[in-house]
Amino acid sequence: MEWSVFASAARIIRRLGLAIILLLAGPLMAAVSGQVNVSRSWSEASRESTGMAPDPAVVREPVVQVYGARAFGWRGAFAVHTWISVKRENASEFSTYEVIGWRYWGGRSPLVRRDGPPDRRWFGSMPEIYVDLRGAKVEAVIDKIEQAIQNYPYKNDYKTWPGPNSNTFTATIARSVPELRLELPPTAVGKDYLGATTLAARSPSGTGLQLSALGLLGIMAGVEEGLEVSVLGLAFGVDPLDLAIKLPGIGRIGGIDKPERRLQ
Repeated sequence: MEWSVFASAARIIRRLGLAIILLLAGPLMAAVSGQVNVSRSWSEASRESTGMAPDPAVVREPVVQVYGARAFGWRGAFAVHTWISVKRENASEFSTYEVIGWRYWGGRSPLVRRDGPPDRRWFGSMPEIYVDLRGAKVEAVIDKIEQAIQNYPYKNDYKTWPGPNSNTFTATIARSVPELRLELPPTAVGKDYLGATTLAARSPSGTGLQLSALGLLGIMAGVEEGLEVSVLGLAFGVDPLDLAIKLPGIGRIGGIDKPERRLQ
């Protein structure tokens, strides 16, 4: 009997060890591959515009863009920071909405709006565009985005992990605005946080459903997302329509770049 108990405990320890290796392998690869620079000083890191956004002086139509970039420091091995930018018709600049943790730790609301270039580096990290929506009907989408931001339930709350954080904010707004069809990468840690009492919701793209327990354990299936399983906020997945796989720390491998979409 004692040997049976010992053998069972050993099997459990081996399985836990394998699970930990699987969860951490991607973030370790991201760190050693140079995607994450943990040595840079935040005060010296670039916040310059990358030129990815359209010039409001040239593009007069309404535009919505969603961006993400590797988080600052060691967190970048695990996660990206995401934000939402809008420009109304004939507006002279973009307005960007995002959640910033150090504002919360400083006693202020983490939810902020800033006007100006939406495509700035996130403290040295190059951004990616997840959504680029343009056209006459985008004005109505901006109305829905701004209403969803007003209704965001965590304006005065923030937790780096498992949420609510910057990615919780972006995912929550996207669920309220399915026109975005936003597919967040598996590195958007916090996107699966649904709150303390909610276990089920639409996927962020609005094209599927997800189940999640405090953002710690969950499953998601959607036309845009494919199939994802999250453990401790780290997501594994496969997107059969785009022939892509999703790994913690690494992100999306393969698939087709989604072009600019228009709503006329």
